Amino acid sequence: MFQKILIANRGEIAIRIMRACRELGISTVAVYSEADRNALFAKYADEAVFVGPSPASQSYLRIDRILEAAEETGAEAIHPGYGFLSENPKFARACEEKGVVFIGPTSSSIDRMGSKIAARDIMKEAGVPIVPGSEGGISDPAEAADLVEAIGYPVMLKPAAGGGGIGMKIVWEEKDLGPALESAQSIARSAFSDETVYVEKYLTDPRHIEFQILADSKGETIYVSDRECSIQRRHQKLIEESPSPIMTPELRDEMGSIAVRAAEAIDYRSAGTVEFMYSKGNYYFLEMNTRLQVEHPITEMVTSVDLAKEQIRIAAGEPLAYSQDEIEIRGWAIECRVNAEDPLNDFAPSPGRIKRYRSPGGPGIRVDSGVYAGFLIPPYYDSMISKVVAMGRDRNEAIARMERALYEYIVTGVKTNINFHLAVLRNERFRQGDINTNFLKEEAIMEEVKRVTEAEREKGLSLASALGADARKVAAISAAVGAYMSQREKPASEE
Repeated sequence: MFQKILIANRGEIAIRIMRACRELGISTVAVYSEADRNALFAKYADEAVFVGPSPASQSYLRIDRILEAAEETGAEAIHPGYGFLSENPKFARACEEKGVVFIGPTSSSIDRMGSKIAARDIMKEAGVPIVPGSEGGISDPAEAADLVEAIGYPVMLKPAAGGGGIGMKIVWEEKDLGPALESAQSIARSAFSDETVYVEKYLTDPRHIEFQILADSKGETIYVSDRECSIQRRHQKLIEESPSPIMTPELRDEMGSIAVRAAEAIDYRSAGTVEFMYSKGNYYFLEMNTRLQVEHPITEMVTSVDLAKEQIRIAAGEPLAYSQDEIEIRGWAIECRVNAEDPLNDFAPSPGRIKRYRSPGGPGIRVDSGVYAGFLIPPYYDSMISKVVAMGRDRNEAIARMERALYEYIVTGVKTNINFHLAVLRNERFRQGDINTNFLKEEAIMEEVKRVTEAEREKGLSLASALGADARKVAAISAAVGAYMSQREKPASEE
């Protein structure tokens, strides 16, 4: 086992990995930027190394500085977390060349899944179902038109090197194909330095279902559980749950076995996630995330498998601690990503200093966070404050516990999306499990967010005052919320 691990990330995921290391008796090294000089993760680690200015391009994305930090501290391995360099094959390769263990898959596996076109070809060869679409990149509008004519509208244009929904374009009619192709190529060129775009049949009302897998270096691969991630905004996940409301033991075994086949097709090693689109009883490979997912805690809650520790053990050359038969799902878990953003202003980021902070607790609640009262949320990175996870014996109890947890959650000084989550949780369709990736548009959730925000004003007065807030200041905040809501409700012509 390793003696020392460097975590090449920040915030809550850095702390999550450090907790796993501490339980395994492994020393930890944090790397931090100027903006994170006083961040909790930098203080939690046994050692911390400054790697550069606040912009990620000058700090957390600097492969050379991170490897230098590993060398000067004697770290034997590097855990990339998620985001930043976690799926960068150049970083994994640089670690391999330096003799530092990259806690994740090989650079070759990352490379093979990095191109969506190459990934489709590999999966097709392995017998994994894929969405009908182009065999390679499309650049010529006439060629694109011929292909779409064959598979039928609507279609989705996707950057081959992309992720996170960036550059994706839905095309419903022939007249829109040319402009959409040009736009998708332009965004792909700007965001990924690769203008290659491919075409897939667009599935109407699909669910986003993914499978957590674990694979060791001994040739063993298992699926751990399924997750439903259909509550999305612009292809960004906001609420996740495990298991999926539509899952049956038979379907789980079938899809899980396909996920294992997908991982084995690229000689995968480590924790990873195989994502599917599910529509009208059929499922299709979407992509494979070659890292630990943001939403991994819900899998840990329903299976009691510590994915972060398993990932470290696998990287150290140990065999899987579980066989497929030993994996058992008990209960239900839901995760809400609490971000510093304003849902009523198109989810605009809300960086700033947290004035008062109290996280929820009680039965079945887990909070993965990296902030504290007085912490300055910087504008340079993702605006996540925490991940709140609620677990219950069934879905209804998990929802009830999450509602209670969000009621208890107090964050002042910055705007948050807590009321957005409450609006979704109280929606009748959501409670019935009748969801898809278009749910937010179909249900006009933002109107309900306005009502929830107004109703939650009184909680701000009572609970914030319990934290020692000056009553006059709390009243002023409440009044400001009221004024803000009134302004948001004005017709566009009045603004």
